[in-house]
Amino acid sequence: MTPRPLRLTQSTQGRLRRLNLATSLPLIVIAAVVLLYVDAHTWWHAVVLAPGVVAAVVAFERWTANDLARVVLPCVLVAGAVWPLGVLVTGGSNAYWGICAVGSLALREVRPGRRALAMAALFGYVAVVGAARLLVQRDDVRDVLIAYVLTPTVITVLVTVTTVLGERFYDLIRELEQTREREAELAVVRERVRFASDLHDIQGHTLHVVKLKIALAQRLLLRDSDRAAKELRETYALVSDTIAQTKELAYAQRRLNLTAEIENAKNLFEAAGIRVRVTREAEEDARISELLGQVLRETTTNILRHAQASQVQITLSEAGITIVNDGVTATTSPELRGLSALRQRLAADGGELTVEQQDEQFRTAAVFPPSRADPAPATAQTERR
Repeated sequence: MTPRPLRLTQSTQGRLRRLNLATSLPLIVIAAVVLLYVDAHTWWHAVVLAPGVVAAVVAFERWTANDLARVVLPCVLVAGAVWPLGVLVTGGSNAYWGICAVGSLALREVRPGRRALAMAALFGYVAVVGAARLLVQRDDVRDVLIAYVLTPTVITVLVTVTTVLGERFYDLIRELEQTREREAELAVVRERVRFASDLHDIQGHTLHVVKLKIALAQRLLLRDSDRAAKELRETYALVSDTIAQTKELAYAQRRLNLTAEIENAKNLFEAAGIRVRVTREAEEDARISELLGQVLRETTTNILRHAQASQVQITLSEAGITIVNDGVTATTSPELRGLSALRQRLAADGGELTVEQQDEQFRTAAVFPPSRADPAPATAQTERR
């Protein structure tokens, strides 16, 4: 299994953008309709000013979808053309609204080194076009400067600053998401190192001893055949014991404790920024706790490497263990190799392992019949992190 790639489109950043769309778009549309109603004194005024409103709404919708680059240029051109038409033709002092909204959003598509210049160009364009109203309305310079220059420019500056700060917030969310992803991958790497260390402990010393015993048996073969046979028998027993320990390690059975595995799972999930809740409906049967620990360990690794979970629910009952997470993705496969091997082990021991997707949740459950899972009743306890 290879580590999962960064999937920022499905991350917290994407969810926040969609929330922003759901909460802000209705208000933006209402404001646009009101401004259009105020500025459009005739039907053809509405025809002239409406494209700027549409460009602003489209740009905002695409921005929340993180897809602004595809439509930013036409939106800027349309909104930029509506402002001078509003100033010189319809007399709409609110026609700047389109270029104000689109221009502030478009700054994210400008290279960082040129954003200050782009901001200055946006503010200057709004102010200069507004001042062009003096070409058709010279009798009231003060009102023109306030309605067409000062107010549009100040509001554009405020909207731009707010948008830039909002983008910085999303950048921070993206960096945090990347950190979570790397922490999850690091947790998997640490688990691999732990496994490699255990494997070395089992086999490293054994292979060295086997080498020495075989060399000794070779030297004794002609001088003391009985002693040589004894050394070979001991070597055979040592190799057999090592094979058994390696098998136990491969199935995560060696020195495995369910309580310790639960605590380890909590720590790993918290390091990855995933909320975890553990519910104990009953004390686990000691006879099946090691198998349940294997299921929990393998499931924890799969969630960290393959899912995009924000929360995990671990439930211990008389019958077994259930792990539910909300990290379902389009590429999530319930038939994961490690769990398939565990399914066979549980079946051989009278249990059943089910892995299934239910709506937006992924559920892994290991269940044993009452004869294998019949501990004394215990009060349900819930731990939250």
